[in-house]
Amino acid sequence: MSIEIRVPQLPESVADATLVAWRKQAGEAVSRDENLADLETDKVVLEVPAPADGVLREIKVQGGATVKSGDLLALIEEGAAAAAATGNGKAAPSKAAAAATASTARAGPAARRVMEESNLTPAAVAGSAPGGRITKADAQAAASGPSATPAAPSPRPAPASPVARGARTEQRVPMTRLRARIAERLVQAQSTQALLTTFNEVDLSAVQELRSRYKDTFEKKHGVKLGLMSFFVKASIEALRRFPVVNASVENNDIVYHEYFDIGVAVSTERGLIVPVLRDADAMGFAAIEQAIADYAARARSASIALEDLTGGTFSITNGGIFGSLLSTPIVNAPQSAILGMHKIQPRPVAVDAQVVVRPMMYLALSYDHRIIDGREAVQFLVAIKDSLEDPGRLLLGV
Repeated sequence: MSIEIRVPQLPESVADATLVAWRKQAGEAVSRDENLADLETDKVVLEVPAPADGVLREIKVQGGATVKSGDLLALIEEGAAAAAATGNGKAAPSKAAAAATASTARAGPAARRVMEESNLTPAAVAGSAPGGRITKADAQAAASGPSATPAAPSPRPAPASPVARGARTEQRVPMTRLRARIAERLVQAQSTQALLTTFNEVDLSAVQELRSRYKDTFEKKHGVKLGLMSFFVKASIEALRRFPVVNASVENNDIVYHEYFDIGVAVSTERGLIVPVLRDADAMGFAAIEQAIADYAARARSASIALEDLTGGTFSITNGGIFGSLLSTPIVNAPQSAILGMHKIQPRPVAVDAQVVVRPMMYLALSYDHRIIDGREAVQFLVAIKDSLEDPGRLLLGV
């Protein structure tokens, strides 16, 4: 019995996708739920799972093609006897080969790429994600560990033909859909909003002292590390309560005040920057925020994050400090009206009670849409965040 493999239903905000690569070839055996192909949208990579055991009989769409919801991708011949029905003379795979392909299905595109480059078999990698799924971090750890099991090198696609220029060469590579979408949205934000950035600095001594005092107890109780981001999310929410226009957006000639707090947290991946959203972040505790961010980061880097996790958001936070940035002007994630930029914590001499002391200081940046947010509100918003972080008890007392 032949089964049609079609493009899964894409969200309303996504018109089409690019078929990046086939993970199985015509004539090969497939297992139920094994990934057959990768589809790249503007935001994430989607997998196309096999609906049943059988043989991939025919591929209808080749890699690189643009497809839409419901488009026919391939045909599967269901059942173990399907190999003979293909008429291509290929023998059915051994149990070991079938186990290998099933194991590969547990890995996302980024993890598979690391395993291929490191000549690792999936069996040599222990998956840490739910269901034993292999993340990119798992594959990297296995590649650098002593227990890695080498496999026969798999053929790699040849790079684009270089253009000779004497003794030098150059290479032309098309943008990924995600990179193209990022570029489009950044240009759109700068061309449709009146962007301005204001700065301040914050002394993180009190936050660092709290983290140092409770980090072990916190991790033991909640199973996640107490990071900086939960403090910044909490401080941002308190500031947004005081200055609701920073949590608003512009629609035509209207200002839409969002009476909820969906906070986007920027996550860097191999494919580009994405912004998963903490829904109703005001109702989340420190542990819930840290757990959600850790889960988003793991799924984003293994290309298994859902599109729904990336949509919406009323305010965003981005942390360039993890890469060493001391100061920057982040670009607003439209249609939001503001974004908070965190930076590197740098020990600096500051004056405290007429004394010069060295404190862990961080520059803060708020980029905002000047059409609806005045400079006074932007400056006071940053001061409110600074006050909360320099006296974290405010976050617990709501003052």
